[in-house]
Order: sequence, then C-alpha cells, then structure tokens
Amino acid sequence: MVEQLFGSKTRVKLLQLFYSNPNRSFYVREITRKIDEQINSVRRELANLLSIGIISSDNTNNRLYYEVNQQYEYYEPLAAIFGGGVMSAPAAPAADAQATSIKSLGNVRLAFLTGQFTRDDASGTDLFIVGDVNQTQLTKFVSELEQQEGKEIRFTLMQPQEFKYRQQVNDRFLNLVMTSKMQVLIDKDKVLTVAKPDNSEKEEE
Repeated sequence: MVEQLFGSKTRVKLLQLFYSNPNRSFYVREITRKIDEQINSVRRELANLLSIGIISSDNTNNRLYYEVNQQYEYYEPLAAIFGGGVMSAPAAPAADAQATSIKSLGNVRLAFLTGQFTRDDASGTDLFIVGDVNQTQLTKFVSELEQQEGKEIRFTLMQPQEFKYRQQVNDRFLNLVMTSKMQVLIDKDKVLTVAKPDNSEKEEE
C-alpha cells in the first residue's frame, strides 16, 4: 500500500533511509548497498526526490552526497512516517538500531555520529560517546560498525566526570565536537537541547 502511495519500492526505501538518518550524508553506491536496489533505479529516484526538494545534494572530494532536506515544508510529517514512527524500515536500519546497540554497552549518557557520517571533519571524530561502558563490547561494536560502513571509524569515549570537567574549562576539542554537524543517537541528560545550536541548515562544507 505504501509503495502504491509513494510510487515505488525504491522510493520508499530511500525515504526510510534518509528520514531514519537525519544529518547523515550518503553517496550513490553506499545507498544502493544499504537499501539493496539497482543503481539505475536509485539514481532515478534520487533525481525525483531532489527535484521535489525532499533531499539535497552536495559535491565533496569529487563525490556527490545526498541527505534529507530538513527545511522541506513537509519534513515533519514525512519524518513521522518514515523516520521509524508509523512504519518500520527493515531495509534501511534507523539510528534507533544503533542507539539500542550502544545502550547495551553500559550506562551511556550521550552518543552521536559526526565526522565522516555527516561530512563535518572539523570534529576530529566520527563517533562520540559519554558514559561508563564495557571497553571490550565497545571495541566489538566499533569493529562491526566499520564492517557495516566499509570504512575506518574514529571514536571518542569520555567518562561523565571528564565530560563535565571539559565543559567547565571550555575545552577546545569538546567545543568542536559539540558544535559539529551530528546525528544524535542518545541524549539522556538533554545536553544537546541546551548546549548545541541548530545546525540543520549546514548542508555545505
């Protein structure tokens, strides 16, 4: 039924991928791998979504990246449908799946993806976690994520006490990370609600 409403199976999978991963950017072959569809079909549907304004594109290092356009007038209702709320997205794992895996590592207070995932290399890291976690399980999680993404992932782990201290002393590295473009996975203490400015319009590097 959903495929009939939205035109095609590929289009539905794309919408699930983009709305389940706000602030993340994907290139074409990465998309085809994640949603398991033919590249010609993916290219055609990407062009359609781009012409409507649902997604935006940007060229970085001679590679074209796509991400959901959070300024699109119908972003909120579409996010409610495709972002893991009304529909499940088995072909395009949402950030919720990664959040669930990270929660199993221990008492995680804050976790988000940045760097390579959002094309914001100023942060200096790709995965940022604050909490008391099992180091062995964390290493395993990062290794599995690297296999899934097909690239080496830089990660930063801070204990809650260290995180609070660095906040207090206005630590340069932490400031860069906290103001980077990110996809939030966990924010138990609502740190980002207060501390992080809106960067939803940051689409170009």
